[in-house]
Parts: sequence; C-alpha cells; structure tokens
Amino acid sequence: MPTLDRAPALACALALACAPNVFAAPYSSLTVFGDSLSDAGYALADDGSPIRYTNPVGPTYREGEAFGPVAPMLLGAQLGLAAPTLASVTAQGDNHAVGGLRTDQIQATINAFLEGGRADPNALYYITSGGNDFIQLRVTSVGDAQKAADRLTASVETLQSNGARTIMVWLLPDLGLTPAAYGGFLQSRVSTWSGAFNQQLLTGLSQIDAEVIPLNIPKLFAEVLQTPEAFGLVPGTAAIATCFNGQSCTENPQYGANSPTPDPSRLLFNDAAHPTTTGHRLIADYAYSLLAAPWEVTLLPEMAHGSLRTHQDELRSQWHAPWQAPGSWQLLLAGSDQRLDHRAQSTSARADGTSQQLLLGTSYRLGEHWRLGLVNGFQHQRLTAGAADSRYSLDSYLLSAFSQYRGQHAWADLTLTGGLTRFDSQRRLALGKQTRTEKGDTHGTSWALAGRWGFDLAKAGSPWQLAPFLSANYASTQVEGYREAGERATSLSFGEQQRDSRRLGVGVLGTLPLTQRLALYGEVSAEREYENQRQRLTLSQNALPAALDFTLDGYQVPGSLRKAHLGLRYQWNEDWSVQGAYHWQKTGAAIQQGVGAGLNLMF
Repeated sequence: MPTLDRAPALACALALACAPNVFAAPYSSLTVFGDSLSDAGYALADDGSPIRYTNPVGPTYREGEAFGPVAPMLLGAQLGLAAPTLASVTAQGDNHAVGGLRTDQIQATINAFLEGGRADPNALYYITSGGNDFIQLRVTSVGDAQKAADRLTASVETLQSNGARTIMVWLLPDLGLTPAAYGGFLQSRVSTWSGAFNQQLLTGLSQIDAEVIPLNIPKLFAEVLQTPEAFGLVPGTAAIATCFNGQSCTENPQYGANSPTPDPSRLLFNDAAHPTTTGHRLIADYAYSLLAAPWEVTLLPEMAHGSLRTHQDELRSQWHAPWQAPGSWQLLLAGSDQRLDHRAQSTSARADGTSQQLLLGTSYRLGEHWRLGLVNGFQHQRLTAGAADSRYSLDSYLLSAFSQYRGQHAWADLTLTGGLTRFDSQRRLALGKQTRTEKGDTHGTSWALAGRWGFDLAKAGSPWQLAPFLSANYASTQVEGYREAGERATSLSFGEQQRDSRRLGVGVLGTLPLTQRLALYGEVSAEREYENQRQRLTLSQNALPAALDFTLDGYQVPGSLRKAHLGLRYQWNEDWSVQGAYHWQKTGAAIQQGVGAGLNLMF
C-alpha cells in the first residue's frame, strides 16, 4: 500500500471517532470482541496505519488514507470514553476484534482475555460474530447456522460467568441483502440461514443471567432500506446492490471510489459485506439510543417529585399571610412559574424545563391556636432532555390537607398531599442524518407527608418574626410502565418505576415589616435525602421478544436539597392581601428557580 502524508486524514478519522468527554463515562471501558465488523485496526498497513474494514475518510478515498471509525469506536466516543481505549489491543486499546474470526475463534479470544482475571462488571462488552462462519463455508444449512449461534451464546455465557454484567451482542444482518449475495442464486438460502442463526441466538441469550442487549441490526437495516433517501443514501435497491470500493461487488457508478464524484456517505456498503462509515454511524446511534434511554426516562419520577415539592413550597409561601380570625375562613389563590436545569450525570441526561402551577384552597381557623385547610393544585411541566432534545411533559393533579398550630412561640404544621400524574413521552434520537421520535404515554400516582416544628424568637404579637425549624418529609411517586408506539428497531417498552424520598432538614423563616402595609418575608432550609440510590430501569425492544429485557442504570438521586424563597406581602386591608416571591432550590446538579404570586381573602 503506498505511503501518503496521512496527517490530515488521520486527524479527520480521530475527529469522527472521538468526542469531548463532557461528563463522566457511564462505563469503565468498552471492551470489544468480534470480527471485521468491529475491528478497530488490529492489522497495520505498510506505513503503520491501522487497517479497518470500512471506507477511507478522504479527501481522495484512495489507498493510503486513514480508514473511518467502526461502530464501537463511534459508540465509545458517544459514551465519553477516552479515544486511546477505543483502539485495537495492538495499540493498547480495549478492542480485541480481528477481521476474519469465526465464532469458535472469538470464543478462544474471550477465554484468553479472561486468563488475566475476571471481567470488569462496570465495563460494557460488545460482540460481533457469525458472518465469517458463512463466508468460510462453515454454515451451509440451518443446522450449521444454529450451531454457530450456540457457539456465540457460549461466549456470552463465559463473559457472564466471569463477572461481566452488561453485554451488547449483534444479530447478523440479513446476509442475503448484502452486495455479496443480493440478486444471486444463494440469496434466499443465505437469508434463511442468517435468520436461523439469529433465532437460535435470541433463544440462547434469553437464558443468560446478565443485562444482555441484542442489537437488532437486521431490523435496523430493513428500516433504512425502506426509505434510504431519508438517511442520505442512494435510492432503491442500489443501496444493497452496489458498494463503494468495488471489491467483490458492483461499484456504484455515481458515488463509488472510481466514479467522478466519490462519496461513501451516500452508500450503505463499502465492499461486498462491510458497511461504510455511514452504516457504522447508524449502528452506533442505534446502540447508543438503547443505552441512553434510561438516562432520560428515569427523570419521569423526578418530574413527579418536583411537582410535589413546588406544590408544597408554594403553599408554605402563602402561609406567611396573617391568619384569619377564629371561626373564620380564608381563601387562597396562588400561581407560580418555574425554570429547571438538570446537568448531565454519568447515567442521566442533561435536561431543562419549565412548569406552571395553580393552587386554589381554603382554611378554617378552629380557635386561637389551630387552623385546618384544604388545597387543590394543578401543574403542567415540560422537560427537554438528552442529546437530541427529547420532549417529556407532566400534568399533575394534587390535593393537600393541612393543619397548623401556633402558640406564643412554638409552632408546627403538617401536610398530607396526594394525587395523579399523567406523562407524555416523545423520546428523540439521532439515527445517522435522521432524527427519530418514539412516542408513548403513561400515568402514575404521587403522595407525600411533610411536617415542620419551629420556635419563633419574637414576642407574641410582634410584627417581625424569626423562627428556626426542623422538618421531615416522606414522598413516593410511581410511574406505570409503558410501551412506545410501533415496533421499529428503536421502539422500546419500559418497566414500572417507583421512587421514594425520605428527608430531614433544618431551616429558618422570618418576616420583616417595611411599612405599615408592606412586609418582607423569606425562608431558607437544607435537607438531607436518605433515599439517594441510583435508579435502575428495565426495558425491552418492541421488535424482539419481551423475555430479552435488560436493566440499566439511570438517574442518581442526590443526597441533599437546599431551598430558599424571598417575597413581599402587601396588606390592602384587614380582609385581604397579595404577595409575590422568588423561589430557588438545588438538589445535586439540578437547579430550579421561579416566581410565584398569591391572593389571600378572609371571610
């Protein structure tokens, strides 16, 4: 292979394979076993550059230019893993794939890998295998295909029994729909055999006690081939009947390597069997969407908890208004608008959103020291999350019953809240040049019990107030499992989620009169969360049997919550007052802030 000045091309290849590590990687490594479909450059060209079984990255697309990244390299970059670890083991990386390996040879590679110790349970394992069993004529019948699948299943079992927890496994593409076989006399047989391989593999994988994630490559490619133009590919059957480099296949006359306008991004296959970088990008995006889905969907219970907290906080803000006379009623009407910013975690997507709520309630003063009340609240919340700006919304309907005690110095309040929630999910994901939306909806329930006990340092009847307090909160939200519409490769079903919260806190509240009618009030508090474990979510692919579900990590509940609000109250007369306040709260990497206003009318 002739030697060229490959620095610009190599820089381009690395740019494709690597992305800024803007958050902690969710997995300790991406360890790859397989064949040429995931080979990151085990063999070297004459000039020392790694050989990959995909197209060069340009500018001339001739031999000697750097090859584009393969799917696991692209996936690792999306996961925030360091570029050197995504290289082949010959370059001290974690990719053990070698072009030409059969299922029996990959099993031997895994055994050799495990001689160095047990598998890292925090790593993501990625396996491609089976195609070379066909190419090397080890598969010439359905029975042969099933035996090859059993060998691959045994490899996955070996990893699992030695500590591996999360394992991605390719299903074979329909080999009859590749340039090597399409239109030939073996097309139908090869399609039948690759289908038998996949069916046997799925049966075996369903019995392995690990988080095994089948990559439904045949379904993905079938969807791409239905509308290839939508993915930037050549139309019609040219996407599978032609290739880029013309090796053992028909070179595309318009976009092939020797055409007047070479452009591998317009083609699915580089040669008779291997994808172009465009094909690898589709596979990597699909794989990433499966891993990233729990990072977004585990935010749904957090939306419900946020709804509970803003409902309770706005209610407490209204309690700064003076009490009505004993035996009298007070009407409460309040609303607020909030902004939310969730920073990304290693297993949670960055997100931002808004919420608006309306409260309507009343209270009755039983006597000198006691008041009881009932408040109804409605809230609409929107959240935009993830790299492709998925859209989630929540409507909550909450009812709170509260009691308050106020003595000369001691005071206390107790609030019981419960209600229903409804969610609308529009999960968006990148798929090559296309952005796909998977839609679903579900519902849930929320309830909370919260109490505070405080001591007012001011004298009874004083216009100012300074009161430290202790607080205790218990809350529980449940989100029913739901299924996204359709059975595309990227359509998922999610299991039920429940998130409990137990918090203890300390704080201080106060009131400072500015004029006879105008007063400044505020409150600050800090709470510790005792249910701060990482959330986990079970999901399955709609186009595959439900038995092939897997459970992945999601949102990490923070261990603390800090809150503050500052407001002004204006007493128009002895019967009614208005007030407005700024609210702020921070829990872990999430910050919520907004404004609220309320009216209190005595009668």
